[in-house]
Amino acid sequence: MPDPRARETGGTADVPLWHTLPAEQAQALLRTGVQGLDAAEAARRLAQHGPNRLAPPRRRSALMRLLLQFHNILLYVMLGAAVVTAALGHWLDTTVLLAAVLINAAIGFIQEGKAEDALEGIRAMLSPHAMVLRGGERREIDAAGLVPGDVVAVASGDRIPADLRLLAAHELRVEEAALTGESMPVEKDTAAVAADAPLGDRSGMAYAGTLVVHGQATGLVVATGGATELGRINRMLAGIEAQTTPLLRQIDRFGRVLAVAILALAAATFALGTLWRGHPPAEMFMMVVALAASAIPEGLPAIMTVTLALGVQRMARRQAIVRRLPAVEALGAVTVVCSDKTGTLTRNEMTVQRVVCSGQVFDVGGVGYSPVGGFSLDGRAVPADRHPALALAVQVGVLCNDARLREAAGQWHVEGDPTEGALLVLGRKAGLAQGDAQARWPRCGVIPFESEHRFMATHHVDAGGQPWLFVKGAPERVLDLCHAEVGPGGEPQPLEIDTWRRWATDTAAQGLRLLGLACKRGAPAGERLAFADVEGGYTMLALVGIVDPPRAEAVQAVRQCHQAGIRVKMITGDHAETARAIGAQLAIGVGRPAVTGAEIALMDDAALRRTVHDVDVFARASPEHKLRLVQAMQDSGHVVAMTGDGVNDAPALKRADVGVAMGLKGTEAAKEAADMVLADDNFATIARAVREGRAVYDNLKKFILFMLPTNGGEALVVIAAILFELTLPLTAAQVLWINMVTSSTLGLALAFEPPEGDVMQRRPRPPAAALLSGFFVWRVLMVATLMMACSLGLFLWELSQGTDLAVARTLAVNAIVVAEMFYLVNSRHFFAPVLNRQGLTGNRYVLLAIAACVPLQLAFTYLPAMQAFFGSAGLSALEWLKVLGAGLFVFLAAELEKLVIRRTGIVA
Repeated sequence: MPDPRARETGGTADVPLWHTLPAEQAQALLRTGVQGLDAAEAARRLAQHGPNRLAPPRRRSALMRLLLQFHNILLYVMLGAAVVTAALGHWLDTTVLLAAVLINAAIGFIQEGKAEDALEGIRAMLSPHAMVLRGGERREIDAAGLVPGDVVAVASGDRIPADLRLLAAHELRVEEAALTGESMPVEKDTAAVAADAPLGDRSGMAYAGTLVVHGQATGLVVATGGATELGRINRMLAGIEAQTTPLLRQIDRFGRVLAVAILALAAATFALGTLWRGHPPAEMFMMVVALAASAIPEGLPAIMTVTLALGVQRMARRQAIVRRLPAVEALGAVTVVCSDKTGTLTRNEMTVQRVVCSGQVFDVGGVGYSPVGGFSLDGRAVPADRHPALALAVQVGVLCNDARLREAAGQWHVEGDPTEGALLVLGRKAGLAQGDAQARWPRCGVIPFESEHRFMATHHVDAGGQPWLFVKGAPERVLDLCHAEVGPGGEPQPLEIDTWRRWATDTAAQGLRLLGLACKRGAPAGERLAFADVEGGYTMLALVGIVDPPRAEAVQAVRQCHQAGIRVKMITGDHAETARAIGAQLAIGVGRPAVTGAEIALMDDAALRRTVHDVDVFARASPEHKLRLVQAMQDSGHVVAMTGDGVNDAPALKRADVGVAMGLKGTEAAKEAADMVLADDNFATIARAVREGRAVYDNLKKFILFMLPTNGGEALVVIAAILFELTLPLTAAQVLWINMVTSSTLGLALAFEPPEGDVMQRRPRPPAAALLSGFFVWRVLMVATLMMACSLGLFLWELSQGTDLAVARTLAVNAIVVAEMFYLVNSRHFFAPVLNRQGLTGNRYVLLAIAACVPLQLAFTYLPAMQAFFGSAGLSALEWLKVLGAGLFVFLAAELEKLVIRRTGIVA
């Protein structure tokens, strides 16, 4: 036996690997016996090891968390805009900007507080009470008082209060999905296993936080509090820093570059004006302030928040509940989706798909617990009652069964073991309801399933009063009980055991779980059914192949992800054969091997990065394995979305760029660690959310491509006026009017833009890509130049005709605003034309924004109070035509550029 005195991961050399030790040796090491500890020794150990609870996480103070919310480039931009408006004396604008800063900081403060609740979700999994033997007496105590060496009794419905080495187990099955991801309850016994056995295969152990679903046991406490497997995951989770999203990284880089550019431009302009043109420094300072005001994208933080919030609403309608706002866009940048199998890619409803009997293989139609489907043989539909062996096998599956199949509100569900439920559904498909079968063949005795014997047996009496014994269980065990089989015509014939074994191997290779069904005419030897009655003499009826089938919509969703350039990887706690077979049905990892957690543990980081590039199916994965897989993909440059439902998934969910928890069967720890929760536990919802995330990013980019030319046009107007000794066409107040009132009002409409038609046919954008490509920089400069030419050209033309300065400036302001209105329609599509009905009217919010902007401009132009404040003046009908002509010129030029791009094949 390998040296047990070392933990597999992260422990110390003096901590035994308890699953490798016989129960007696474990008791000896902890100096305890079957009577448990006495009160004095328990008190001494409690003082030594501390209470059986997870230590609360260390949290930053509320003040520190609040201050750190302001360390954000978006808020720096808003604060910069507030300083500019304050310098100009526009206190209302300053107040609005500062309020926006405080609101954003408050939202971040609240969300960060929620994120830390993930650790509380794990702590809540520990059982509050425990039944313990102290000095030979059973007593219920607060589970926090458990110590290593205590002997604990557990029964069906109990939550395991600490890590236990089992001393005795009777029909014990434990739901360990939260820790291991195993889809089915695990049968437990007292046997020791190999040192490298995965957590889900350690049959002699029961772990804190897992749930007893059947049977009873006594166990020796070997670890409490932070030393348990649950505590180890808690420490992993506490040590993981949440990842920032690709968009925030892009915005951060974009904001820094823009801030440097604005400062450099302002400094150069100030130097040119004072040193070259000889303007007074005070006058040049106000001009530079106007220039900075025109260049700062004041509306960006607001539009970003609104766009993300709208994405949250759309995703919620599609069953995806977003817990952290930036995760909306991060979904659009995902390059790899790592998904759990059970319930996410599959239905979590065991289904019989194949029955092998009488030398024939019957395929069974339908999936899930809904009893819809039939039997087919060689592709032809056949009635079950025409095949004696098949009909009798179905009957045995229904009667040798403790589950219940029920219908409620049109939905079928199983009470009890899912595998037994699949046999009840099979009976319904054959026309045999459980109630009818039990009425005709009443049960007289039963031997419940035990992992030690690996079968269940029942005693029945048929309508003629004849006794029957039925058995179901592991195929090899059932075959050992049989001496005959049923032929095609229902006649008994000698058992061809090698043929049955070959069928079993072939069926298992397809990822199906196998059950054997057999029967025997006769009654128990005594009054009650006993193990001696199941020693032999049975007739083999059938092998039943059962699987948790893939969701039909998940198959389509995986295909959509592949079309969108997103790789889908399955990471499950299930067995490798099952995972590989389900993966093949979903087109995940076809023709490639499945890698197990034990193999991952042997790889260094470089080898793991190579492996995740080539392999798409990972089985028997522990929390450390899942975390390492996510990190390896991120180190390879991927943006990773990770799904999960158990506490074992929480570290990987937190580490992933987008953590996705299951809403129906997910633990609170998983939900709190995740960025998004699927209300329907359906992988297809992830694909829909990715589509929404890409649309959100597109809309943000469209807003930036709309906003930057506007701000750039104003800046070019100011720079040109300074360089060429011209009268300033726009005052600082007018610049702020354009930026704060019209640009933000118009740009907001792009947040409502529906997804582009090809959004899921594109490759994922590179995570390190700049927010604006070189081609889009060209578009910004082109449109900004067009707007500057229209505005400055009209201004200079009017001045040359002797027009009043106020009127000329009003013309310049309106030319920019009307050009924005036209360009807003251009901005609906990056490259597609908008000169069609869909392009012009497809987003009603664009039309509403333009309609809202028109009265604002009329008020700016004609209201006396506005004229006094902004220095504007009324315009004539002819002057308005000139303004409209300027806007139409920008619109047509932008559409012409798109046409050239489409014709020449240039791409962004």
